[in-house]
Amino acid sequence: MTGRSVKTSKAIHRRTGKTFYVATRLLPERVREATYALYAFFRIADDVVDRPDPPDDDTQRQHLEAIRAGAKGDTPPSDVLTETDREVLETFRTLATEADIDPEEIDVFIDAMAQDIDHSRYDTYEELRGYMRGSAAAVGNMMLSVMDPPESEAAKPHARSLAEAFQLTNFVRDVREDICEYDRVYLPAETLDQYGVTEPQLRTGEMSQDVAAVIRTELHRTESLYRHGVAGIRYLPEDCQFAVLLSAVLYADHHRQIRQLDYDVLGGDASLTMTRRLWLVVRTWYHWRRTRDPEAAFYAASAISEDGPASNRPEPQLRPDHVL
Repeated sequence: MTGRSVKTSKAIHRRTGKTFYVATRLLPERVREATYALYAFFRIADDVVDRPDPPDDDTQRQHLEAIRAGAKGDTPPSDVLTETDREVLETFRTLATEADIDPEEIDVFIDAMAQDIDHSRYDTYEELRGYMRGSAAAVGNMMLSVMDPPESEAAKPHARSLAEAFQLTNFVRDVREDICEYDRVYLPAETLDQYGVTEPQLRTGEMSQDVAAVIRTELHRTESLYRHGVAGIRYLPEDCQFAVLLSAVLYADHHRQIRQLDYDVLGGDASLTMTRRLWLVVRTWYHWRRTRDPEAAFYAASAISEDGPASNRPEPQLRPDHVL
């Protein structure tokens, strides 16, 4: 890839993936530009099915199949892809060849996007995890191909956990948006049923202690995945570890925000301000430089504690000489 070829992908990443973009900027150049290419590929496929007023199902499927063909080096139909799609796929295809990305990972990712067309509810967490094999684990596996860690097999299960944790954080944060704009519920029905929460409650934003219990349960599940995920950062190349650690700290901070809202993701805003993101960059860097241990730095800097529910410990006031 060249800097010019990745320009469109970088612009997509900067515009649509603000939290992840902050961490991506801290990757070494050999991985950073590849990450722009990966993210843009994921985004153009996701955008096919994530529209409040999407085209008909067949049109969405044709678009996804054209993206699949272009990503795998086949010739897609000439009248299906946009100019942006073509630019992104050309860059991604170069990356896939250079990084030896497994074509199966492309397939399972596109299959998961296609699943969003006609599958919008999940009875159990295991069923949801099957969906995330494509929508999250495949993303983590492609990132591993780009980073090319010396202990790739040891890193893989941790990468899956971290990718799933990021996605579950998004699912919990975006419950109201998902059901109201896309008619999708990514909270397992078994969890909703456990606390007697109905879809109409979610759709109308009817917050209650039972809804809070659902959100709390899913946060605890997600935080277990963060713990397993960050335990594998040590397997990554040393020049990639801080950026991945920072991604985990940033995504996990949505949990702090959700708790401050008393779990009201139906009416509250759990997004992070730019000021907050920058503060977390400084805080994470301080603990990383002090320990050089990704797990220790994560538990010191993040909203998640090492052995239980999210930490409520106060944040230290770092002096400039601590971090410069």
